[in-house]
Amino acid sequence: MNSASSAAVPVVETERTILRGHRLDDFEMHAAMWRDPAVTRYIGGKPFTREEAWGRYLRYAGLWAVLGYGFWAIEEKATGKLIGGAGFHDLKRDIVPSLEGIPEAGWGLASSAHGKGLATEVVRAMHVWGDGFFAGGKTVCIIDPQNSASLRVAEKCGYREVMKTTYRGDPTILFERQAGGKAA
Repeated sequence: MNSASSAAVPVVETERTILRGHRLDDFEMHAAMWRDPAVTRYIGGKPFTREEAWGRYLRYAGLWAVLGYGFWAIEEKATGKLIGGAGFHDLKRDIVPSLEGIPEAGWGLASSAHGKGLATEVVRAMHVWGDGFFAGGKTVCIIDPQNSASLRVAEKCGYREVMKTTYRGDPTILFERQAGGKAA
C-alpha cells in the first residue's frame, strides 16, 4: 500500500532533497510538523489538530490522482527524514480574484529545516518540473504579508506581486510566475 500510493508521483531530486510521493509511514512526522506553531504561524495562524493534519495529508495524495499534479513529500537526502511538503494545487479557494484552474504553488518545511535555503532549493526544483508539466503557463501563490521568509523564496523563484487581497478575512498577497521564472 505504501509504495502503490506514491507510484504515480514523479520523483524530483535536488542537491539536498528528494521530492517524492507521500507514504503512510510519513504521517507522524507530517502531523508533528503541522502541530508546530513556527510552521503554522502564517498558514492558518494556529497549530493543526491531528485530524486537520490527516485531512491535509489525504489531500496531498488525492491531488495527484485527480489533477495529475500535487504536493510532494520533501525527504532530506542526508538523513532520509521527511522535512516538509511542497508542490502545486487548485484548492477552489474563496478568494478574489479567483485562482480556479491556475496551479497554485505552496511549500511548508519543518522548523528544523528553516533558514538553510532548502525552501528555495525545493521550490526551484518543483518549478522546473512544473514549467514542463504546465506547458509554459503561469502559476500563482498567496503569502501572508508578514511571512518574510516565504516572500523571499517566492521572489528568488520568479514570482512577482500582482495584488494585495484577503483570504479568510486575513491580508494576503497574490503572486504570479510565468514558466521560466519570468514575471507574469
